[in-house]
Amino acid sequence: MECCRRAAPGTPLLVLAFLLLSSRTARSEEDREGLWDAWGPWSECSRTCGGGASYSLRRCLSSKSCEGRNIRYRTCSNVDCPPEAGDFRAQQCSAHNDVKYHGQLYEWLPVSNDPDNPCSLKCQAKGTSLVVELAPKVLDGTRCYTESLDMCISGLCQIVGCDHQLGSTVKEDNCGVCNGDGSTCRLVRGQYKSQLSASKSDDTVVAIPYGSRHIRLVLKGPDHLYLETKTLQGTKGENSLSSTGIFLVDNSTVDFQKLPDKEILRMTGPLTADFIIKIHDLGPADSTVQFIFYQPIIHRWRETDFFPCSATCGGGYQLTSAECYDLRSNRVVADQYCHYYPENVKPKPKLQECNLDPCPASDGYKQIMPYDLYHPLPRWEATPWTACSSSCGGGIQSRAVSCVEEDIQGHVTSVEEWKCMYTPKMPVVQPCNIFDCPKWLAQEWSPCTVTCGQGLRYRVVLCIDHRGMHTGGCSAKTKPHIKEECIIPTPCYKPREKLPIEAKLPWFKQAQELEEGAAVSEEPS
Repeated sequence: MECCRRAAPGTPLLVLAFLLLSSRTARSEEDREGLWDAWGPWSECSRTCGGGASYSLRRCLSSKSCEGRNIRYRTCSNVDCPPEAGDFRAQQCSAHNDVKYHGQLYEWLPVSNDPDNPCSLKCQAKGTSLVVELAPKVLDGTRCYTESLDMCISGLCQIVGCDHQLGSTVKEDNCGVCNGDGSTCRLVRGQYKSQLSASKSDDTVVAIPYGSRHIRLVLKGPDHLYLETKTLQGTKGENSLSSTGIFLVDNSTVDFQKLPDKEILRMTGPLTADFIIKIHDLGPADSTVQFIFYQPIIHRWRETDFFPCSATCGGGYQLTSAECYDLRSNRVVADQYCHYYPENVKPKPKLQECNLDPCPASDGYKQIMPYDLYHPLPRWEATPWTACSSSCGGGIQSRAVSCVEEDIQGHVTSVEEWKCMYTPKMPVVQPCNIFDCPKWLAQEWSPCTVTCGQGLRYRVVLCIDHRGMHTGGCSAKTKPHIKEECIIPTPCYKPREKLPIEAKLPWFKQAQELEEGAAVSEEPS
């Protein structure tokens, strides 16, 4: 036997023990499986829609007991039920309506989400507080909880992933995509504060579009929420939300709670219509509404097929493009709808060669040159930039950019822009002369021209550019003055002239020289 071969010299005893144990384990598993007959066929599904369970059996061939299970389960009928089908647990409760309980007939309603025993059939008599366990186990395929895919099988709650597989832990993302990354929707959150008046008693809080999920609104204040809906077919509806409860509005479940100081609105979604949440003024105080929901990205880029080849022979090219597609109406719309979502990134065009067969020639044959030499790709071509709109302080300049194509003889012609979209288009506008404009710079004042009484003082004022150089170009209207009166508080003992005394050298001469130098040019260089 293979397990009894002589070990090579130097083989560690621990390795030998591990090999012997592995061999025994493999044989024991084979022996255990060999005691069972083959699995039988799958049974009919416990439900026709909404997710049910099917089972398969096998028989123990040993006179003793076999290890393992003789039954296995799988999910089935994983398609949504029509709205009129109703809740599966509710159907099981209503089946007892014609059976007397303690000598009396009741209309039974389901009690869901029992944390202790979610797979027992507990029902409540309508119009009473009477809750009774009408069966120890619900039918296979019944959801353990209303907001979960987990299902009851043989009285036990079994985990079910969004892939509808038993034991799977795969979950939907917030957009409703199984095992998704959340890229097909966007989180919307905000706050509304009522600003109602005597002439305006109603206002729109937020419009929540078709397909949105996980909606939650909380109103705090004296006002009241109500709903308006509009289906894709244009049918309009309204719900006043007059009391606490769970309502079906345009096939969307609405959970509404009306409390003394606030109102809470929840909708799991996906919404089957556009919902407009409105507020009705009921009190003098202002109300606030906080809302959060996941909005589907209903406009997405869709790659087109390849355009026709640019040449019928001799080697050409063809490109794809991208168009904005409305997932609700199944039609192409303007690109601006897709640009609305930052998450939407327009795919780059793809390029491929085509019609590479040689063109007919006089000698019946024409050699195909390398693709990029024989038939150069279209390219962007730009005109020179225009003069800047401003000499300083920031301006703009523009140019024309077009898609051109060059033939074999070197002739360049303009073609449609989509042919160049395989590379980014060059900018057509750019900023220019963004440096600061020249401005006046005043130096410190000179000493007063007198030692007592009233005199004059002078300063140097220069026009300085962005490099700190003395230049022209400053506005004469904004130039600071170069002289002003000054008073020395020391009293004069000799009579003084009433008019201010003009400056003597060197201050007056220096200011004059700088003034003459500043008048060289009024334009910056």
